[in-house]
Amino acid sequence: MKIVFIGTVDFSYQALKALIINGFDIVGVITKKKSDFNADFCDLIPLTEKYHIPTFFRKKDNENELISFLKEKNPDVIYCFGWSHILPAEILSIPKYGVVGFHPAELPNNRGRHPLIWAIFLGLKRTASTFFIMDEGADTGDIISQEIVTIEESDTAATLYKKITEAAVKQIISFSKEFELKGNDIERRKQDITAGNSWRKRGRIDGQIDFRMTSEAIYNLVRALTHPYVGAHLILSDEKEVKIWKVIKKSCNFANCEPGKVLDVKDNKILVKTYDGAIQIVEHEFSELPRKGQYL
Repeated sequence: MKIVFIGTVDFSYQALKALIINGFDIVGVITKKKSDFNADFCDLIPLTEKYHIPTFFRKKDNENELISFLKEKNPDVIYCFGWSHILPAEILSIPKYGVVGFHPAELPNNRGRHPLIWAIFLGLKRTASTFFIMDEGADTGDIISQEIVTIEESDTAATLYKKITEAAVKQIISFSKEFELKGNDIERRKQDITAGNSWRKRGRIDGQIDFRMTSEAIYNLVRALTHPYVGAHLILSDEKEVKIWKVIKKSCNFANCEPGKVLDVKDNKILVKTYDGAIQIVEHEFSELPRKGQYL
């Protein structure tokens, strides 16, 4: 079975490496040399060079060349894992078994953008690693593999990313073997496109901490946006932005204090009143620590 692989993030690297190690025939790779868009961008070239895999670099203006590359490789299946662009419809019909896409959510729920970030921020207790046959919709194709992944309260963007990756790599090897045995007769589960929901694209304002939020909401926001993502942030009175990478929820005996008041500053840690308690800022990028009694 001939596979063309498309991807450009750390998950893509782990998936491609697993396929190669398990002996699957990767006849081509489509990737990027760099990406300012993907916080988890990963260079696939060390793998493609080591294993002598033909590689095509996607650019804004070379779609026709990309399609020619795919037709020349004549793949049985295309795997598109870790790619933030909608593929041209023409590509979907090139491989015999279709194009397999990936979405780290429990489809048909939570289609759309930033699934790991939204799942953590919203305090969900579970998500999923889902693979599907791509159609012209967004995350709407027939599901071929889905594994539930538990989200612990201590999980961050990085730890959940790792959990999803570990589950997904096992799934990829499993359904790749099924493709070899069954081809287009691989088991599929049709999605109800009227069911579920779609998450919107995040904006900068979505990462801003407002101490009128609950302690739980602030905690979830920070752990959702920490490394490898962009980080949550504060906007100070002088309009300066300060990144916040880790916080701890704290009980508070200052129920009569307003949200945003700095209750204590000690050992580079800042205790701040929230709507319903307090948050201790543990990892941050303050160039100058705020004073006790100051408002953030």
